[in-house]
Amino acid sequence: MHAGRAAASKKSLAEHAADQATFLGEKLKPALDAAQAGQGHVFFVDAAHFVFGTFLCCLWSFARLFVRAAAGRQRFNVLGAWNAVTRQLVAVTNTTVVNTDTMCELLHKIAAQGLIGPITVVLDNARYQRNAVVQALAVDLGITLLYLPSYSPNLNLIERLWKFIKRRSLYGRYHPKFADFQAAIQDAINQLDTSHAPRLESLMTLNFQEFKNVSLIAA
Repeated sequence: MHAGRAAASKKSLAEHAADQATFLGEKLKPALDAAQAGQGHVFFVDAAHFVFGTFLCCLWSFARLFVRAAAGRQRFNVLGAWNAVTRQLVAVTNTTVVNTDTMCELLHKIAAQGLIGPITVVLDNARYQRNAVVQALAVDLGITLLYLPSYSPNLNLIERLWKFIKRRSLYGRYHPKFADFQAAIQDAINQLDTSHAPRLESLMTLNFQEFKNVSLIAA
């Protein structure tokens, strides 16, 4: 096990909750406040690995019902960066693997937007995101990497976006071919700043769940 992960796993629930509270109050909120004031930009980064298959929603039936299902394990990967203020997505997609090269490509795409002011990228501690190559490139591009505390998906805004895309393009739908599956996801992504914008305005708010009541985590 990686030494950092081993140390993180030994922390108590109360310690994890305290780490999240400190990160949110001392690092994340100040960056978001500056971005909302027009003095910078904050992007939340994460990868979604959409596996070709059938995604069921709620289904009730008194008789036996056969549901068509797609076969195979093909993946459509989306490494995305969600602008917390403008609610726009910068993404790199492929059907192979998300790795250091993919992350570097995303950083270049963010830098290519020509944004004025400091750029902060909030991301987790995945190896392809937290390594010397990515960190050196971020310095060269003038991008600050803000790594989340361990086990903190609740503080990564883009996690909500992946759930939204799954609901819109995959749940309760049958895609006979991988090309149809991929097109459905891409179509949802293409509509994020148009037809889906009203829904995302209420979904992608800058309010984050905090685990103040640690007993609820253990329940």
